[in-house]
Parts: sequence; structure tokens; C-alpha cells
Amino acid sequence: MKTITKLFTIAATAVAAMSPSLSKAQDMSMTADSTPVFQKALRLGIGISGGITRDKSPFDYGLGADLRLQWDLQKHLSLTATGGYTRMMAKNDLPDYDFIPLKGGVKVFPGHSLYALGEVGAGLGIKDNSKTSFIWSGGVGYAWKNGLDISARYESYQQDSNSSTYYPVNGQYALRLAYGFKL
Repeated sequence: MKTITKLFTIAATAVAAMSPSLSKAQDMSMTADSTPVFQKALRLGIGISGGITRDKSPFDYGLGADLRLQWDLQKHLSLTATGGYTRMMAKNDLPDYDFIPLKGGVKVFPGHSLYALGEVGAGLGIKDNSKTSFIWSGGVGYAWKNGLDISARYESYQQDSNSSTYYPVNGQYALRLAYGFKL
């Protein structure tokens, strides 16, 4: 079994093991007649991630840390803004790829605490002559009411061919562990 398949099997098993009977990730309050009312919220999440790369990638693995701001628009829909630091560890004697990802996205909660997330943005290269990359990602996760959040995603990096860190095949399958709280 390929490493990528193992990673997603583990992530899917972890998410499936979480009981949907746990409390919801979104805040609800009650009216006088006990009718739930959604309350918009602003949240901040602090996370770390580690990932493996595709077979033909010049990188072995990636490590990162991030801050994610989440604005709950509706009970099942949120907007996100994510920024942080990512380092892709290169194979052989190639240089590592260090960048600051800045992404915006949409988070959809189809039920309770399970969510799907899609983001797009830019990766600001921090080495000399390193250009900005286009980043897109998609994934699934589970957020508990106590703030713990775990997710799995695929993230792709499309680099400028004039960049000192240019590699035509970039991307990682990553797991993110985070803690979030309401602002």
C-alpha cells in the first residue's frame, strides 16, 4: 500500500471514529421558547502540520505552522484566512523550499463537527530570488467544541519558472493538528 493511501486511510479512520453525537462546532443559543438561534462568531486557530509529497516531487516531506482566522457566516458555512510558515525538505542536494503561505477559503460543515475546506492563495518565497507561488488546497477535518481540530488536506504549489526555488512538481498530503478558540 502506498504511503499516500496509508495517510488518507488513517485520517479517514480517525474522522470516522469521532462520534457525530459530540457537540457541534458552531455556537447556538436558545430563545425564550427553546428555539436554537445561530450566533455569528470569529475564531482563531493555531496549528502545526506535517506532510508527505507526491512520488515525482523533488521534496521528501513538509513541515509547517499556521494561524487560521475563521468567521462563521451561517450554521454550516464559514470563511477562513490562513497565514504561517512552511518548509518543504528537498531530496538529495537540492535546496529546501521555505515560504509564507497566505490563503483564503471556505469551510462547510455538512453536519455537526465534520467539515470540508477549500483554500486558494499565495506562497511568498523567503529565499533570494524566490518568487511567489500560487497555492490551492482542499481537505476534510473534524472540529470539537473544546477547540481541538484535526484535518487532512492536499496542497499544491504552482511556482513561477523564473524562481530560484522552481520545481515543476510540487504539493503535499498533510495532516494538521490545531487548537481553536472564539475571539
